[in-house]
Amino acid sequence: MNRKICVLTGTRAEYGLLYWLMQEIAADADLELQIIATGTHLSPEYGLTYQIIENDGFKINEKLEMLLSSDTAVGMAKSLGLAIIGLAEALERLRPDILVLLGDRYEILAAAQAAILHHITVAHIAGGEITEGAVDEYIRHAVTKMAHFHFVAAEIYRQRVIQLGEDPERVYNVGSTGIDHLKKLQLLSRQELAQALDFDLKPPFFLVSYHPPTLETEANDSAMELSATLHHYPNIKIVMTGSNADMGGRRISALMKDYAFKNPGRVYYSPSLGQLKYLSAMQHCQLLIGNSSSAIIEAPVFKKAVVNIGSRQSGRLKATCIVDCEPREADIKRAIDYALSPQFQAKLPGTKSLYGAGNSAEKIKEVLKKAHLSGILKKKFYDLF
Repeated sequence: MNRKICVLTGTRAEYGLLYWLMQEIAADADLELQIIATGTHLSPEYGLTYQIIENDGFKINEKLEMLLSSDTAVGMAKSLGLAIIGLAEALERLRPDILVLLGDRYEILAAAQAAILHHITVAHIAGGEITEGAVDEYIRHAVTKMAHFHFVAAEIYRQRVIQLGEDPERVYNVGSTGIDHLKKLQLLSRQELAQALDFDLKPPFFLVSYHPPTLETEANDSAMELSATLHHYPNIKIVMTGSNADMGGRRISALMKDYAFKNPGRVYYSPSLGQLKYLSAMQHCQLLIGNSSSAIIEAPVFKKAVVNIGSRQSGRLKATCIVDCEPREADIKRAIDYALSPQFQAKLPGTKSLYGAGNSAEKIKEVLKKAHLSGILKKKFYDLF
């Protein structure tokens, strides 16, 4: 009987990071791929992105509604509860041998909890990282303690997972799955991207992707500081993406959408570009601005200048192309001007990626396929001393 590998995805960005692993599993005759789509994938507000998964040729085994139309802590907590209830039932039906989870969103926490109560082995991707400005920081490490296999993006992250008491033999440094997409996906030319967006992309243009720093209360204020800063560059086109489904995300998306509405022809806004258009925009933009993990992990592969705003990504490994700044108009403008300066631009060709070579999907699949699962659920705490 084929080993059943279930992959859960709750957002457009996460699916992009899982895509090549899903392809690897689906193509292996000894494995059976199962897919649970939940979270923003099923939300019209976020673009019904489950359709992208299906258009890519995958069969979704379970579509799980769990996202309340709310932007508050109460709403997020209730969504988490709905996710646990739905996933308990979905996993009972699917009964996978291994459940694959990526990252640190709250639906991932719900899935891990449901899986361990079902005695299902959990494989976690992207553990050991630090994001001091987001509640993801708590969730990521909690999921690490509920997982049985760990696939991390760098050696320092591997050491952190071991420090949390995980068996070194089950912690694998495979690099970031995000790099796989850049190495394998045929990106759009600037002209093709402009046609796909129906938006003039004569150089230069900025790519803006800003999400709530969920451990801070002034998320909306910082987004306003960003939009105010962009007024200082009236001759530069801007491509904006919507925020994610974290606390404060809807307010930020509404602010960005309104900014685009008031600047027609100069600013393009989409709640979700999808991986192909987003990465193509990253390849062709002059500067990436915001606080997305993609700016930290993928942008250095393109040797692109990045202005990283605020604390959301504090603690991650950062390449030399990244300029950190506080979420205030004057600081953001100063960082943008520095990133555009000739002396900084001259350094960009020497940028080195810190997150692997782009072959993590194959490595993860082989472990999932060959790993012995007998007795795996009885975890022992690995003590450093």
